[in-house]
Amino acid sequence: MRNTTSPGRTPGLGCHVCASMAQRHGILAQGKNPMRRFAVLLLALSCTITVHAAKPVARMRVAFDRDGVNALQAQGMADVAAGRTITVDDPVRIASISKLVTTIGVMRLVEQGKLNLDADVSKQLGWTLRNPSFPDRAITLRMLLSHTSSLTDGAGYWNVPLGSELRTLTNDPKAWDSAHAPGMYFRYTNLNFPLVAQLMERATGERFDLLMRRLVLEPLKLDACFNWSGCSDKAIQHAVVLYDDKGTPQKDDLHGVRPDCPVIVADHEACDLARSKPGSNGALFSPQGGLRISVRDLARIGRLLLNDGTLDGVRILKPSSVRILTTPVWTWNGSNGEIGEDDEPNRGGFFCSYGLAMQHLASGDGKHCRDDLFGDGRKRIGHSGNAYGLLSGLWVDRERGNGVAYFATGVANDSSGAHSAFSAIEEQAAAGW
Repeated sequence: MRNTTSPGRTPGLGCHVCASMAQRHGILAQGKNPMRRFAVLLLALSCTITVHAAKPVARMRVAFDRDGVNALQAQGMADVAAGRTITVDDPVRIASISKLVTTIGVMRLVEQGKLNLDADVSKQLGWTLRNPSFPDRAITLRMLLSHTSSLTDGAGYWNVPLGSELRTLTNDPKAWDSAHAPGMYFRYTNLNFPLVAQLMERATGERFDLLMRRLVLEPLKLDACFNWSGCSDKAIQHAVVLYDDKGTPQKDDLHGVRPDCPVIVADHEACDLARSKPGSNGALFSPQGGLRISVRDLARIGRLLLNDGTLDGVRILKPSSVRILTTPVWTWNGSNGEIGEDDEPNRGGFFCSYGLAMQHLASGDGKHCRDDLFGDGRKRIGHSGNAYGLLSGLWVDRERGNGVAYFATGVANDSSGAHSAFSAIEEQAAAGW
């Protein structure tokens, strides 16, 4: 997901610091003093360097094993304006790791017989979902979860307001890859997951945010939520503000106050969630990226995967379901998929093998598809995330029984890593700093 800049915000952190220094030392005062003018030039240069080489506003890392957390690292500010430092329990919009957590809910419904991974989803949706270029090819839930559905984000994926229907997007020809049939080609597509959420709603009659609370978040004892719906007041007060790489707030600048509305509404429309009809608009609560969760709680998701579906003696998934989750559906062979994200021109190719909302690291060739985030060649599974100046990851080594969860805010999306197409910030977070 490409970062967007909100208009009318304050300047970046680097500019604030430089302006403050200038005022403190009288550098901005008028005059022809050559030493003062030289100081202005030096300060301008330092501002440029500060903005382009800035450290994250905040970063957090938790290392864990099957039994619990064994190392914590935290640096920076959760909320710069409030002067609040980051802690391990502060919830953050974790971006695309939300897809993995959503899929745990899907697998619970599969176990209950309410969803089928390999059936045509059209029957459950109540309308026909087809790629117009391949009208005879059924699309399955497994295809949606593995990004092999032939959908794209060309028509959008989040911009469906309360009271509207998701199929307004899938009815748009721009939503489809006309060159590749369903099941044949990998393309990372956020739109898949609003459809997944819609199928979950159709199967249960429950609204997605409430359903995920019942299926996953409450059984795992997580103070987590989608789009802030259902999170505690304490979580709201400790929300992590997302900043872009210039230090400008982009998302969740809440000032300790619960948002007036957790979903998108059309202009001049009221936020009346009673108008939400489960099974008509799976985009409302952002299943593709809208989970708010602390890194400590994210580590509990990782431990669930390490323990074959149990956590602290409570079984959430059968071992067979975890095996399905952790088995690749697609692996790049040089021509059978897009290894980068369509809307991330500064990110390289690190989608080398993918399962049901699960990346499989160290599966690429190291030249074209570079996914060895840890640089040690070991197989790990999990998911990365990036949006609004945040980079995040949850990765587990099931053979060794350990993992890491991390995020950084105020950083650029790029492929500056030394041994992968991930960023240098992500490689540091994976290894520890």
